[in-house]
Amino acid sequence: MSFIRVRPAIMDDIDMVIAINIECLPEHYPLSFWVEHLKKWSDIFYVAEVDNEIVGYALSRIEEGQSYFKSSYIKMGHIVSVAVREKFRRKGIATYMILTLLNSLKSIYGAEEAFLEVRISNEPAIKLYEKLSFKVVKKLTQYYLDGEDALLMAKAL
Repeated sequence: MSFIRVRPAIMDDIDMVIAINIECLPEHYPLSFWVEHLKKWSDIFYVAEVDNEIVGYALSRIEEGQSYFKSSYIKMGHIVSVAVREKFRRKGIATYMILTLLNSLKSIYGAEEAFLEVRISNEPAIKLYEKLSFKVVKKLTQYYLDGEDALLMAKAL
């Protein structure tokens, strides 16, 4: 495997990020969604490159809300979408992007926790998040447009 580079996304990356999203995930978003996230949170929206080809992305944003682990209102990082092209999976790319993201959520924004939603059927992703110390905090019934449930997973930073 070649060198993996994780870097902040730029506007020129959006078309490839959208293509990866369409290829890898059933949830798709309008162009305005991607552009808004890039403009507001460019330092917590990453792409992964292998041999100068974008092969994955990790998109997040900052929110404020009730902590999942203590009784206080906190700043938290919401990991909105993570995808890696199929032929590049199981090589540590998603792990590398998420670890980079978690570090930035804490160091740049002072986030105290990170959370995400994952399809209940996506066992590889659930295992990855558990390996990264995320805990299931809630089941979200019929969360996705197709009616599938999600697990809400969170971790303290």
